[in-house]
Amino acid sequence: MSRTVRIGVDVGGTFTDLLLHDPVRGLTWPGKLPTTPHAPNEAITAGIERLLAETGTPARDVAGIVHGTTLVTNTLLERTGAVVGLLTTHGFRDILEMGREIRFDTTDLLARPARPLVPRHRCRGVRGRLAADGAELAPLDEDDVLAQAASLLEQGVEAVAVALLHAHRDDRHERRVRELLARAHPGLPVTLSSAVAPSSASTNERARPASTPTCSRR
Repeated sequence: MSRTVRIGVDVGGTFTDLLLHDPVRGLTWPGKLPTTPHAPNEAITAGIERLLAETGTPARDVAGIVHGTTLVTNTLLERTGAVVGLLTTHGFRDILEMGREIRFDTTDLLARPARPLVPRHRCRGVRGRLAADGAELAPLDEDDVLAQAASLLEQGVEAVAVALLHAHRDDRHERRVRELLARAHPGLPVTLSSAVAPSSASTNERARPASTPTCSRR
């Protein structure tokens, strides 16, 4: 059995676009149907079933399906996601407000930075700290974690992001925060920075090849 058919799916905020390609038959067949925001997988499944039926393609001939979506991007831009609270290392509550991003429009002298996705009043610092090499400088204060989380929930927070200092080196404090919140607030969505993007600028610098050219002023 030769699997030669490939299907691409792009889920947008309004429509879900699909494309079936079979190089053996020289066939390229598009499809389109409304996105199902409550459950995007429903439109994906329905769209693929329609493509297979319209082209007379057995499911067993599909070699792969490539999926992409702008739903998350739309949610960020439109700020229509859950009410999020941030738990970070004590003393770093203002990290989102300060920012360090390079200006997105270098020709606009009056460009204003985008508002942080989590406003300052929903950011909390928790005691406990790791060094840059992952060594524990201060143990995680579990009572502080629970107190700060309770304060966020009183403000209507629906999900919690956890971004502790140097968690890319050692995620034990972040994992413990998740355990504490799961026990105290079952069902509360908790996302760890060490799970989403376990890296930092410092690790990227170390990974850069030694031959990378640098610029200097003369």
